[in-house]
Amino acid sequence: MTLTKFRTWSVVAALVITQTPAMLAVKSGASPKKARVDRQIEQIEAATGSGTVSVIVRSDGTTDWASLLKALKSKGIKAGRQARRSNAISLKISRSDLTWLESLPGVGSVSVDAPVTTAPLSAESLLSPGGGAGAVKKVSALRAQLGLTDSDPTGNGVGVAIIDSGIAPVSDLSGRITAFYDFTSGQGGVPTSPIDGYGHGTHVAGLVAGSGELSDGQFEGVAPGAHLIGLRVLDNSGSGSTSDVIAAVEFATENKDALGIDVINMSLGHPPYGPAADDPLVQAVEAASRAGIVVVVSAGNVGVNPQTNQVGYGGILVPGNAPSAFTVASAKTQGTVDPDDDLIANYSSRGPSWFDGLAKPDFAAPGQNLAAPAAPGSYLATTYPSLLVNDNYGGKRYIVLSGTSMAAGVESGLVADVLEASRAMTTTTTAHLLGNAIKAFTEYTALTMHDASGVVYDRLSQGAGRVNGQGVLNLARSVDPGAPAGTPWIITPVVPYSVYNGITIPWAQNIVWGENIVWGENIINANNVVWGENVVWGENIVWGENIVWGENIVWGENIVWGENIVWGENIVWGENIVWGENIVWGENLVWGENLVWGESILAGHTAGKGLGVGKKVSK
Repeated sequence: MTLTKFRTWSVVAALVITQTPAMLAVKSGASPKKARVDRQIEQIEAATGSGTVSVIVRSDGTTDWASLLKALKSKGIKAGRQARRSNAISLKISRSDLTWLESLPGVGSVSVDAPVTTAPLSAESLLSPGGGAGAVKKVSALRAQLGLTDSDPTGNGVGVAIIDSGIAPVSDLSGRITAFYDFTSGQGGVPTSPIDGYGHGTHVAGLVAGSGELSDGQFEGVAPGAHLIGLRVLDNSGSGSTSDVIAAVEFATENKDALGIDVINMSLGHPPYGPAADDPLVQAVEAASRAGIVVVVSAGNVGVNPQTNQVGYGGILVPGNAPSAFTVASAKTQGTVDPDDDLIANYSSRGPSWFDGLAKPDFAAPGQNLAAPAAPGSYLATTYPSLLVNDNYGGKRYIVLSGTSMAAGVESGLVADVLEASRAMTTTTTAHLLGNAIKAFTEYTALTMHDASGVVYDRLSQGAGRVNGQGVLNLARSVDPGAPAGTPWIITPVVPYSVYNGITIPWAQNIVWGENIVWGENIINANNVVWGENVVWGENIVWGENIVWGENIVWGENIVWGENIVWGENIVWGENIVWGENIVWGENLVWGENLVWGESILAGHTAGKGLGVGKKVSK
């Protein structure tokens, strides 16, 4: 890989590198090993004892597809959907044939075709006092909360694919749904008229691109000029299968140009049952990112123990653990334009990602008590009528929901706005900021969040901080994405702060890249190789003049980075080190009653429970 030196702006800012979790061990003293059959399948085997299980098989690349399919056919196993970009085949197989499948040449991993749902709606989001219409009356328009004005981009010319429960053709979305395909029948993408029996996808789509027509603009989406592509993968109860979601992601990737898809929004997921490298849905996301699509996903709503209300770590859902994905936490805006009082919702899933220990989420976006169009007659609208909100014309055609699903929709709209702004800045006809650069710009301009006591949230709760629409658009407008790789692309210098409602708030000015945090102005100064489509977020790169990223880094006077090294106060890195009092979810990978929760971020041990690694990150 070409190693590119960054130039600085007016001054050379110091780079501070801080490692994030290198891995997450499943059992004490043992590193997680690549499993050919994930634990969820083993649990299904033990529970059923007979019959068949639905699985997704990933090829290891050593055997061609024809040979693999022929081997399956020889055993009488009918292959289902084939996802070539993620090297996956879905099928149903008997328990007795699983052992044979494990040893079949060319099979890299076997994963359960896990049920997929929208990020579970929490009690706080549905039933808490102050939810619904009463709370929404105090909420400023979404674009204002992000610091956007009427003169800022609206996502014109940008396409956002909503992979969800569908999109109802309501007034606020009329004319914006340019294509709709249903994947719930098992027949692949079937073109149909837009529908949404559950109501979740319509709400998300409204946050992305709703016109706000029925509310006279109050409930306008973040990118009302964008067009929508509906890819329905969840049924009328909000449930679906991983294989259906993979099929939709692959369809969007293959038809990116034909349908004008620039962004994919996935406000759904399932618990992780294996490392990201073996997970077929994660690999479908990575393939979409390599194809030039920005994939935005919800972090999950499992950040708090429903029995004890204790906040816990390690609850990032799949595909929020995908390295390239924009994984979004939920911020509670308190109904104000000033982001300085925003809080991370307790239900919002914290990192690190299970198995891999990746630093997730990437950032937070408004996600609490957001009003968007309700799908008429849908499950959510009829089951929770108290959450319906009056429009300005005598009807209740909006619904208030909260969660990381909503936060992902807000971020997808913001990405659409950034893409429009970027395309206007280029010196070529086709260049624009790519996914890695947009993620870096979003992190760099993010606003650091603190809790109600004024204590700064850790990285695994807020990511880089709350997204700053005003800041990321200013930064996007300051660079020429058509500049040759390795050359400066700053056209107009920008100041590293934003002003909301008269309050000046500094940018975070750092990004998380793989296992490190990098600070300083020079990280975004040039059109560097790391911003390309073919670079996986987090790969080892040389940054700046003397900084090397890798397994063993020396930085500063006496600090050595590597395996099992102590850095700073109470911070320990290594393969089998416990991170904090409340990191671990326990040995059992079935999420639920057996999870371990705690009270604070640092120190302590887990008394033999599942181990984790990590650190507190502060600037």
